[in-house]
Amino acid sequence: MEPKDMICIACPLGCRLSIYEDNSAEGFIVSGNKCLRGIDYAVKEMTNPTRVLTTTVKISKAFFSRIPVRTNGAIPKSLIYEAMKLINCIEIQAPVRMGQVLIKNILDTGVDIIASRSMYEREMLDHIKDSTFEVKKSL
Repeated sequence: MEPKDMICIACPLGCRLSIYEDNSAEGFIVSGNKCLRGIDYAVKEMTNPTRVLTTTVKISKAFFSRIPVRTNGAIPKSLIYEAMKLINCIEIQAPVRMGQVLIKNILDTGVDIIASRSMYEREMLDHIKDSTFEVKKSL
């Protein structure tokens, strides 16, 4: 079989890896790695590639109309499209705190969708701006 070439993203070195399918116990021969994480990364990419999903979700009663979200772990690359269909169907309501779980155990992967930032209600922001103005005015 012809080798598959890829850039390793397991560490900052960015090694150029070549992966050959083999009949050994591991099933693959990896070359070009400068650390052991490169071997694990290459085998995982060939057998079950995963990704951390980052996107946005609709939010109501907030200053912005969308809030950034991400998975709190990697999900199989083959499930990203299905996960996005689910995520695009929800709309949450402010206030939301960073790290708050918005979808628990998405697609039975054991991974949650969490908020990447906090977002307050629009009325709360108006109150904060007004009180800040009062403090500056009194100085």
